[in-house]
Amino acid sequence: MEKYREIEKSIIKKYRKTIWSKFIKAIKQYELIEENDKIAVCISGGKDSFLLAKCLEELKRHGVFKFELIFMVMDPGYNKENLNKIKENLQLLNIKAHIFKTDIFEISSKLDNENPCYMCAKMRRGYLYSEAKKLGCNKIALGHHFDDVIETVLLNQIFNGTFSTMMPKLKSDNFKGMEIIRPLYLIREDNIKSWAKYNNLQFLDCACLVTKKTLGKRIVVKKLIKDLDKIHKDASKNIFSSTKNVNLDALIGYKQNDKKYDFLKYYGSKK
Repeated sequence: MEKYREIEKSIIKKYRKTIWSKFIKAIKQYELIEENDKIAVCISGGKDSFLLAKCLEELKRHGVFKFELIFMVMDPGYNKENLNKIKENLQLLNIKAHIFKTDIFEISSKLDNENPCYMCAKMRRGYLYSEAKKLGCNKIALGHHFDDVIETVLLNQIFNGTFSTMMPKLKSDNFKGMEIIRPLYLIREDNIKSWAKYNNLQFLDCACLVTKKTLGKRIVVKKLIKDLDKIHKDASKNIFSSTKNVNLDALIGYKQNDKKYDFLKYYGSKK
């Protein structure tokens, strides 16, 4: 059996409970894919996006309805070694991808040295939407997983003073008819790492030369969550659950559709 076939088989056999079942659950629970969708699968070079590509391939082969996949790799300014590593993994995993070049790393570092990750992510999104639109896609699939979701909750609380998370799907404000989906939404990062290790796969970490020089906020939050899990085994699960168990009666204020609500406005009318 060819190597890529063994890797595909591991997803639905060995990792059926921890990866495949959770992938399918997210697709159904959040209604991420519909009949005749044309989805741009964004491969960054890391373990998450490559797993996403293989899961979507498997779903397309054995799914109950038809949809199209286009695999995209955006080169934001990778060095030759990193770009070659991505190409090697594409070949190893039998993925034919459309590669296009941008200069995001260079520009984002000049625009905002205090927060290059934010600028990089914002610019990546714009380029991905634009390229996917050119290719006739109506959705973009990203490889964010469960841990990205709960980390975002704490990042926003601690560093921004807001309560919000990363949504399983999101319509674009600037590209009409385009939507982001996150099919790995319910999958734990440790299980993705286990899958990569089991298949002896080597992927890129963050290849940005700017962020490698500093300790990012997300790394701090990752450690914080690990420490919380040691104190209480359901800490991660409860952070995730809190995003769908919001009690508006116990909030000082909240915002919806850019309109702010304050508890005092309604407090006097309660008996």
